Amino acid sequence: MKPAHTLQKLQSPQSWAELPWGEYYRAALEQQLQPWWPKLFGFHLLKIGSLSAELTTDKCAISHQVNVGMSGAGLQVRADAYQLPFAAKSVDACLLAHSLPYADDPHRMLREVDRILIDDGWLVISSFNPLSLLGLAKLVPRLRQRQPYASRMFTQMRLLDWLSLLNYEVLCQTRFHVLPWHRKGGKFLSTHLPALGCMSMIVARKRTLPLTPTPLKMGARKPSLGRAVGATKSYRKLP
Repeated sequence: MKPAHTLQKLQSPQSWAELPWGEYYRAALEQQLQPWWPKLFGFHLLKIGSLSAELTTDKCAISHQVNVGMSGAGLQVRADAYQLPFAAKSVDACLLAHSLPYADDPHRMLREVDRILIDDGWLVISSFNPLSLLGLAKLVPRLRQRQPYASRMFTQMRLLDWLSLLNYEVLCQTRFHVLPWHRKGGKFLSTHLPALGCMSMIVARKRTLPLTPTPLKMGARKPSLGRAVGATKSYRKLP
């Protein structure tokens, strides 16, 4: 498995329109997110990256929404995603719409997002699926320098592993939009073969307690009250 960190500098698109069939990706992602926005609650939603900023989130229950990124239209705060200018545990939800595929150090980006999220905060991640028609096209050498094939494509299993290490509870994991050149992504294929979808989405929540109890966390067993601790049996001979 290739390491997550790379020395290659990836150029993130400033808009979904810069990607071939990008508006189709955007519409498909917005449709998948639509039932989740009313479930998110809190005071602050952070939309990290220009692609996140372009997504329609007016149905979100969180009214105060801030677009953050280094460049692009519609940004309220210009900042590096590796050094977000927000206090620890001050944000209720973060949206990373295709931010990790263009990150040279996705681990560091996730750790920074984890720093600013409150306990039980929401994290929404989307990316491209390498096990799809889009991923197969990435194997063609002459396409690797073009968008979206120039991005890094992580399997959903790998993303879930990263979230598990940070102690996130995954509430939703899905893949969709099988045919990238089709407006509806091939509705029949997307319904019956979602694992081949070009798009991947994960909704998770930050947990403070371990999801799986361990002996160290549970503590050592208390000694039984039926016997004294450290006592030994002794017998006195009767006269």
